[in-house]
Amino acid sequence: MTLLRRTLLAAITASFGLALLPATAEDGIVVLDAYARFLPGAKAGAIYLTIENRTGVEDRLIAAQTDLADMAELHRSAMTADGMMTMEPLSDGLPVGASGQTVLATGGDHIMVMGLRAHPADGDLIPVTLTFRNAGTITLEVPVNNNR
Repeated sequence: MTLLRRTLLAAITASFGLALLPATAEDGIVVLDAYARFLPGAKAGAIYLTIENRTGVEDRLIAAQTDLADMAELHRSAMTADGMMTMEPLSDGLPVGASGQTVLATGGDHIMVMGLRAHPADGDLIPVTLTFRNAGTITLEVPVNNNR
């Protein structure tokens, strides 16, 4: 195999390998299992993910942003005592405990994406930037999976 072919093969292999790695900040925040759901025709959707803090210092997810929509907010869904589901913005963000994990999942905490500028389909990748109080920003591409 020529040097050029070996170099191209190595570059292609490396790029596919990097795409499979979790998104991380330099100081130990790792984002895993991110996905988004958008119902057909809806003007909003949600992003779910798991945040691992691999440091000994508590951090806090304080914001999310995507160019796909006018607004992305941290929200919490909860069931009231009378069986009604409520949803409210989390103006103080979400804590990520030292050496801990925070899960954003259906029926609980999530990133609400509102005022969609386009309607993504299953398999599309959405660029999302998460901002943490200590770790700074992490930018990742979140796949749309309406079947989860």
